[in-house]
Amino acid sequence: MAFLITGGARSGKSLFAERCAPRLADRGIYVATSTIGDDEMEERVDRHRRQREAAGFRWETIEEPKQLVQLLDELARNIEAAEGNPPVVLVDCLTLWLTNHLLAYEHEPIEKLEREIDDLAEAVAKYPHPLLLVTNEVGSGIVPAYPLGRTFRDAAGRMNRKLAETCERTYLVVSGIPVDLSRIAASPDEL
Repeated sequence: MAFLITGGARSGKSLFAERCAPRLADRGIYVATSTIGDDEMEERVDRHRRQREAAGFRWETIEEPKQLVQLLDELARNIEAAEGNPPVVLVDCLTLWLTNHLLAYEHEPIEKLEREIDDLAEAVAKYPHPLLLVTNEVGSGIVPAYPLGRTFRDAAGRMNRKLAETCERTYLVVSGIPVDLSRIAASPDEL
């Protein structure tokens, strides 16, 4: 059971995901995909960790900037072998994961990046436990001026679309207000 949570920067999507977690399990695994490259990012990561701890929900944090597919497979195997109710896994965030791959494949054919996205969608589809995926909606603004920016925007849009097709529900968070896109989705058949 996977849920995709998307929205703009600072829209409240991570907070919404964290508030959903206790409704899905009594403990969670927080998968952080960011890399810490400077003091500001380190402070941001520390602040988020403190906020999670203060919320009272029991989180185990795993930092995994690139090997998310392998981690989901490993977690599924380990959780199956363990006793008790499975934890909810919250991945924050997929666009940082995509950025990490994009930078690694910057001088490689785009097909490598597309393969990573396809592998992720497949891993999400077969993950058997509660899974919350946080991502950014980046395609609503201007066309980026540089090729790498356009590649990122396009890849993020394709990734989000594939995951929305795979996930049970997709939420858009705007100004702190979550909207269940799955419930209001239209179909061309309705025309």
